[in-house]
Amino acid sequence: MTKSRQILGLAVALAVTFAAAGVGSVFTGQSVGDWYQGLAKPSWTPPGWLFGPVWTVLYTLMALAAWLVWRQGGWGPARIALGLYAGQLALNAAWSALFFGARMPGPAFAELVVLWLAIAATTAAFFRRTPVAGVLMLPYAAWTTFAGALNVALWRLNA
Repeated sequence: MTKSRQILGLAVALAVTFAAAGVGSVFTGQSVGDWYQGLAKPSWTPPGWLFGPVWTVLYTLMALAAWLVWRQGGWGPARIALGLYAGQLALNAAWSALFFGARMPGPAFAELVVLWLAIAATTAAFFRRTPVAGVLMLPYAAWTTFAGALNVALWRLNA
C-alpha cells in the first residue's frame, strides 16, 4: 500500500470518527449548559472541562485503531471488524441523543449497555486483526464503563 493511500486512509478514519463525535456533540450542546448543570451529581463526577479533552483523545485512538485494521489489507478482509466499528460509532452518537437530546438517562443507560457490547465486539475483532488496534480501543471501553456508572448514578439521583 502506497504512503499516500495510507495517509488518505488515516484521514478517512479520522473524518468518519470525528463526524460521529460531531453528531453526538450537537445533542450534548443542547443540554450541557442548562439541563445537565441542574442535575444532582455524585461526588465522583469529573469536572466538565475534562470531558472534551478525554473524548478528543479517545476518538483519536479509535480512529487510529480503525486505520490500523484497514491498513492490514483494506476494506474487504476487515469488513466485519470495520462494520462493527461503524455500528458502535452510531450507537455512541445515539447515546448522546438519548441522554442529552431527549434528556432520558434511563433509556440512555439501556442503550449504553448495547454500546458497551458493541465496543467489546469491535475491540475483540480488532485484536484478531491487529493486536495494537485492540489495545487502542481499551481506553474507550474503560471510559464507557465509567460513563455507564455515571449514567446510572445520574439517573438514580434525578429520578
